[in-house]
Order: sequence, then structure tokens, then C-alpha cells
Amino acid sequence: MSVEKFGPVRVGLLGIGTVGGGTFEVLSRNQQEITRRAGRRIEITRIADLDVERARAVAAGRAQVTNDARSVVTDPDIDIVIELIGGYRIAKDLVLEAIENGKHVVTANKALLAVHGNEIFAAASRKGVMVAFEAAVAGGIPIIKALREGLTANRIEWIAGIINGTTNFILSEMRDKGLAFEDVLAEAQRLGYAEADPTFDIEGIDAAHKATILSSIAFGVPVAFDKAYVEGITKLQSADIRYAEQLGYRIKLLGLTRRRMLDGKVQGIELRVHPTLIPAKRLIANVEGAMNAVMVKGDAVGHTMYYGKGAGAEPTASAVIADLVDVARMLTADPDNRVPHLAFQAEAMADLPILPIAEVETAYYLRLRVADEPGVLADITRILADARISIDAVLQREPEEGEHQTDIILLTHRTIEKQVDQAIARIEALPTVLSKAIRIRLEELN
Repeated sequence: MSVEKFGPVRVGLLGIGTVGGGTFEVLSRNQQEITRRAGRRIEITRIADLDVERARAVAAGRAQVTNDARSVVTDPDIDIVIELIGGYRIAKDLVLEAIENGKHVVTANKALLAVHGNEIFAAASRKGVMVAFEAAVAGGIPIIKALREGLTANRIEWIAGIINGTTNFILSEMRDKGLAFEDVLAEAQRLGYAEADPTFDIEGIDAAHKATILSSIAFGVPVAFDKAYVEGITKLQSADIRYAEQLGYRIKLLGLTRRRMLDGKVQGIELRVHPTLIPAKRLIANVEGAMNAVMVKGDAVGHTMYYGKGAGAEPTASAVIADLVDVARMLTADPDNRVPHLAFQAEAMADLPILPIAEVETAYYLRLRVADEPGVLADITRILADARISIDAVLQREPEEGEHQTDIILLTHRTIEKQVDQAIARIEALPTVLSKAIRIRLEELN
């Protein structure tokens, strides 16, 4: 099929900041390769940005620039709208209006899809257009395509991902340099890895948006960000990172979604983001700095892992342009046989609940500050045994000279979280336990 057989695909770009600028640059630089792969030329013909002067400087006369985004999404000459504005409200209105006007949409907006995805995908289905979002999760790593297409023969058992580069950089620095969280956060902000307001990153919200999208694709359920368990890294202490190392583990902020089985039946879906101990021998435990990685376990393929840059202008642009190419291919193929947005038909969603954190099953790291007295460990282990919690390993730190208190660290086998909650309440009531227990979840990722 010759490229000349079809005219160019005309694209409107909303937002030409870091990712938008990268998209415009990569598309221009690699136009010949992209055209060959897409089967037709893809051209960004209109750009909307509030900073018109900056947008004109980037476009350099190669596209029409405006500050009116609505004029782009309603333009009858535009085939695809790329939404790179971010946020919920304005982006949602523009995406829905683009869909209503029969435009295909490419977006990197994970927050928008995690919160309003069900409405957006339903609107796209009614209008017969595509919403593509590879860039919304893990930047340049093609994890969406892997789940939707490459692993489509598999029943996905679980997905575990380091999907926020800011928090991974902070945890890597805390481990390598023994620094406190606050000190490393300040360094991350100085280096540009963390925003001036880093809340979405360090509180786990950004990772939860991405985990929500992955969960929907993997398990055929509606997006359910409001039901995700979200815990960030702000309370992590250097002591726990050090103890984890001594026990053969590393702590990562993990986005995890799992199909929960009991007696051969699916009970529901776990969807959670929190600091997690991972065995140091696992590949994903050795992902350092601002890099991302996603592990997927399928029943047929077993374990697979996807690694790369999760953010940045050109890595994210790589994913945006891959979506543009997919849509361009579909425009020249049978439109009734395109890959569904979430890799399943909207009318065939699974009716599976997202399990509350109290019902989640995992292993645990517990650190207890206790009086250095005989019988303390016996009292603690008895309470755990009463709660049917099995201990995997114990580490007891020798007290410093002149001290009369010490740390006890326990690793448990897998158990239900509510049983751990009940046991911790009883342990903290012991007169020999001198502070609140530190609890971090642990995943072997077998």
C-alpha cells in the first residue's frame, strides 16, 4: 500500500509544554520513518496553547497557533486531537467535545482517565472514535500495548509496577546515601525530578492513577480510582530501608493490582499503591533512580518485565506518536475491528469488586520499639500466633551501651490485613512496646 494513496492525517495539539514540544520535535525529526510505518503522513497542523508566543517559537511556522482550544477540537479539518493540557476539568471538557465532534483522541492524561475514563470511553464508543493513551502510564514504556495486544492470550494474574520516577529516585537516594526523606526530596526538587508541589508523587496519587488504568485493562473492570488504596512514602524512615537491606529486601513504592482467587473462584481485584518490601534478587528491586518498570504475570507467558524512562519530553513523546500511528493505521483499515480502548468491549465488563485494603492478602514487615527486657519477643509472637499470623524471620537489634530499649523487626508470611490490624492493636497495648508499630507490606512477586 503506497503512502500516496491516502492524504495526510491532520492533528490538533492541545498544549505544547514539555511533552507537547517533544511530540512536535520527534514527529518532525522522524517524519519519514513515521510515515513509512503509519502508511500515511501525520501532520500537526494546529496548536492551542495559552502561551501563544512560546508555541509559535516551537512551531516555527510549521503549524497554525491559537489560544482557543475549542476552535481546534471543533475544526472539521482535524482528524485527531492530542490532549496534553493535564488536569481534570478543562481537559475533560475538551476531550468530550472532541469526541462529540467525531475526533479521535490521544492523551497522556492519566489523572483524567483514572477519574473520568468510564465516561470518556463510553462517549468514544457511541461516536465510533478511538481514545489512545499509551503515554498515560510509564512514559515511553509500551506497557498499554503489551497488555492490550501482546499479552491478549493470557489471563493476567497480577501487575506490579514502579510507575513514579520521582519516588523511585527518592527511595534510591535514601538507600544509597542513608539520608532522610526531607533531605532527598529537597535534592530531587533542585535536580528537577520533583515538582515544587510534589504531593501527587510522594503521596502515591500519580502512581494510583496509573495503577487504576492498568487494572482496568488487565481485568476487564471499569476504572475505579476512588476505590484504590493509596499510601505514599512521606513516613518512610531510613532505619526501615536499612533493616530491609539487612533482611535481603529493598523498599519501593509499588503500584499493584491482583486477581484474588479462593477455591478456584475470583473474589475480587486488589488495587493498591504503597511502599513495599521486594526481595533484592528480583530485577524490579534493582530499578534505580527515576526509571520505571512494570512486571506482569500471565497464566500462559509467566513473568514479563518492561523497563525504561517513565517521563520526560521525548520518552513520553515516543508513546504519544505511537498512538498517533495506531490511529492513522485504523483510519485506513476496517474501523469496526480496531482494538477496544481498554482491550475489552464496553458491554462485556467484568462485575468484580475492588477489594478494600482490610481484605488484601500480603506479607508484612513490622518494626517495634520495645523495652530491653526478657519475655518481650515471646509476648509479641504469642499475639501474632493468636491472630493466625505466621512469622517468617526475626531481626533483633542489640541495644546501644546504656540504652534500655531496642528494635525488633519481624517478617510475616502472607495473611489478611485486618488480622494484622487487630494484632498490631494488641501489641501496641503491651507496656513493653514503647511506640507505634511501623508496618510495611511485602511482596515476593513469585
